[in-house]
Amino acid sequence: METVHLKINNIPLEAPKGTKIIEAAKLINIDIPHLCYHPDQRVKARCRLCSVEVAGKKKLLAACSTEVWEGMEVFTDTQIVRDTQVGILQLIMADHNASCLTCPRNENCDLQRLCTRFNILDPHLPNVNKKHPAINTNPSLVRDPSKCIKCGRCIRACKDVQGIEALTFANRSDQIIVTTPYHLSMEKTDCTLCGQCSLVCPVGAIVEKDDTQKVLDALQDPTLHVIVQTAPAVRVSLGDAFGLAPGAIATGQMVTALRMLGFDRVFDTNFGADLTIMEEGAELIDRLQNGGVFPMLTSCSPGWINFIEKHYPELLPHLSTAKSPMSMFGAIAKTYYAKAVGVPVERIFTVSIMPCTAKKFEAARPEMGRDGHPDVDAVLTTRELIKLIKYVGLNFENLPESEFDSPLGTGSGAGAIFGVTGGVMEAALRTVYEKLTGSEAKPLEFEAVRGFDNLKEASIDIGDKTVKVAIVHTLLAARQMMERLKAGDCDYTFIEVMACPGGCIGGGGQPIGTTNAVRQKRIKALYEIDRNLPYRKSHANPDIIKLYADFLGEPLGEQAHALLHTHYHHVHKRYEFSAAQ
Repeated sequence: METVHLKINNIPLEAPKGTKIIEAAKLINIDIPHLCYHPDQRVKARCRLCSVEVAGKKKLLAACSTEVWEGMEVFTDTQIVRDTQVGILQLIMADHNASCLTCPRNENCDLQRLCTRFNILDPHLPNVNKKHPAINTNPSLVRDPSKCIKCGRCIRACKDVQGIEALTFANRSDQIIVTTPYHLSMEKTDCTLCGQCSLVCPVGAIVEKDDTQKVLDALQDPTLHVIVQTAPAVRVSLGDAFGLAPGAIATGQMVTALRMLGFDRVFDTNFGADLTIMEEGAELIDRLQNGGVFPMLTSCSPGWINFIEKHYPELLPHLSTAKSPMSMFGAIAKTYYAKAVGVPVERIFTVSIMPCTAKKFEAARPEMGRDGHPDVDAVLTTRELIKLIKYVGLNFENLPESEFDSPLGTGSGAGAIFGVTGGVMEAALRTVYEKLTGSEAKPLEFEAVRGFDNLKEASIDIGDKTVKVAIVHTLLAARQMMERLKAGDCDYTFIEVMACPGGCIGGGGQPIGTTNAVRQKRIKALYEIDRNLPYRKSHANPDIIKLYADFLGEPLGEQAHALLHTHYHHVHKRYEFSAAQ
């Protein structure tokens, strides 16, 4: 690797050729202020807050877009640099709704941190912000244009990562805004409510819809039996907000925190994931043995479901009819569990802790319930759980560890890896292999489906059948795969699709500061959880076995189909925004 030698603030260093100044500065622990820059996005150089002085140059250069060169001398803390940065912040604040005390991103806002850093406690310029009302028309996301700083991060996430383009710039000069096509509410555009825009927004312009008060009210209602389920990806991300290292496994502390919040029972969505494998795996076997539409597509990612319903309705017959782990769990909680504990279904209040904003939309779908009772009454993102833990003043990092409750708290390693791209496929293969051959796959790990590549392929010999599988994550990769499927260029048997980068570990409801580097650490942690659990196959989960024996009967049976399966439908769009793609 070719390197160059340079100085930053008179400190010599060596950096790979092509490194941007902002990344080179990190090598010597200098944080150059920035807003539009994000390590996982293409350079935008819009805000110019990262301006630095370079010897021999007559003007300041943007550290996010300027590559280092041999002999370069950079200065990040001169008077002109500081005056420029303060001036930019003053201009931003002049057109910003600075209602920090009531903002969802208070104490977790990049702009707020920078104003504190530069001692901008009383902006000098008059405020010209128009304070447009927040747009709050869907169950998942709230967009507040009055807080937008026009950095473009959300646009990049939507276009470059997801391939959607539900957000864009409009107008020019001081009238420029970030908006949707025709200024429609997000759910009326191509938006899938995946929340990746909220994950990269540096302020409170796009946030998840806050349902914490709804949950608090339920916890205080003595007539309700309030239970909670937690997705596998939450336990390896929650600690980020409490000083734990990225990817730290905080399962035991999380369970204790939920119990201290007042939940009557704390259960594991991994149980629902095991249930999903039983049904989805049986569906795959049925298609293999009796004929069916191939390739079969997974159905547990709600952002992906929203995407295919809007963009590729003609491919819906490929989609598995199995509900997601969250919704399967909710259905069992409102039937089997309610009967087991002797609590009327109308008194059961189910809460799901999810890494995903689209799960809020999924829970609100009329298909996810029966007799007027939704399977899931409230969905909180990881970020909302963090709010609740802080609200009650729990010292999370020092909490003792405790175990999930039974019977819906037993999950397998296969269920745990649902949280990572390729995990659903691997979990399904572990079960399908054994069901078709009568013997356990050796090794149990299917390394070919692991990794962070946007497309992974593998051919698995299962008895006398060769099953060709593919795994894609991000909706941009999903679109490319669906175009291949439409063109007849797909000879796969089974395709896993996850809407978010890395799968659920990178969901739109995860802690602010989630980057690809952080995602990789969470992935590693989930595989570690899998290795250390006593049951590593969904069909080996004893509580799953008992559930089928006592209540459901056989996978794909009448009872299982009624509770655990659904059908998705074409969502007609008001405008065809994708026509130009």
